[in-house]
Amino acid sequence: MTSPTPSPPAPVLVLNDLSWSVGGAVIVDGVSMTVSDGEFLAVIGPNGAGKTSLFNLVSGLTRPTRGTVELLGTDITRLPPHRRARLGLGRTFQTSSVFADLSVGANVGLAVQARLGESRRFWQRATPVTGPEISRVLDLVRLSHRADALAGDLSHGDKRKLELALLLAREPRVILLDEPMAGVSAGEIGELVDVIRTVHREQGCTVLMVEHHMEVLLDMADRLAVMHHGALLALADPDTAMADSRVQAAYLGDAL
Repeated sequence: MTSPTPSPPAPVLVLNDLSWSVGGAVIVDGVSMTVSDGEFLAVIGPNGAGKTSLFNLVSGLTRPTRGTVELLGTDITRLPPHRRARLGLGRTFQTSSVFADLSVGANVGLAVQARLGESRRFWQRATPVTGPEISRVLDLVRLSHRADALAGDLSHGDKRKLELALLLAREPRVILLDEPMAGVSAGEIGELVDVIRTVHREQGCTVLMVEHHMEVLLDMADRLAVMHHGALLALADPDTAMADSRVQAAYLGDAL
C-alpha cells in the first residue's frame, strides 16, 4: 500500500493583485503570491523596484489602490497596522526603532506586556509572568548578556537583534524584515544571520525578508520573489530565479 501524499503547507499570507499608485505613477503593480506556513521568502530587486512599498501594503502603512491581503485566512486589506499585529503579523524597518533610554530587558518587557494586554508604566519592573518571557526571547536573539544595558548603547547589529526580540515577544506568525543588515558592520552580519535563521527554524515563523546581501539570501531563502518596476518578475526557488534571463537582465547584472 502506498503512503498518502502529504498535504502542502497551509498558506499564511495571500496577496491578490496588490497594487498601489500615486498621482498616476504605479509603485506596486498587480502583485499576487501565496506564502506557505513556515516558508522563508526573500524579496529582491533593484532600488526603486517596490520592495519596501510592498511591505508597507502588507503591514497596513499604505492602503492599496487595488487588490487584497489575507493573513491566516482573514482579509486584512482594510485593517490598521495594530490590528494586523494582533492577528500575527510583525515587521521591522530599515531604521532602528527601540526605546534608547530603557534597558534591553525593559524594551522586551514592554512588548510582552503589550501582548498580554497589560497596562504598565515604563519604569515598573517585569512581573513574574513577563520575566521568564523576557529571558526566553533574549536567549533566542543572543542578548541575554546585555539585558541590563541601555538599548541606546548597543551596537547597530545588537539593536537589530533587539528589534527582532520585540517582534518575537508579540508571538507573530509572519515576520517582515526590511533590510535587517542595513548599517550592520561586516563583523556582526554573521551572528545576525544566525539569529534570523534560528527564529525561522526553531520558532516556526514565516519570514519575508528584503535584503541586498545576495549571498545571505541565497543561503536562507526557500524562494525568491523578484520585483522590477513594481511588478513581480519571478517567483521561484533561488536556483531557478537566478537562472531566469529576465531576472539577470533586470537585476543581477547591477547587483553582483
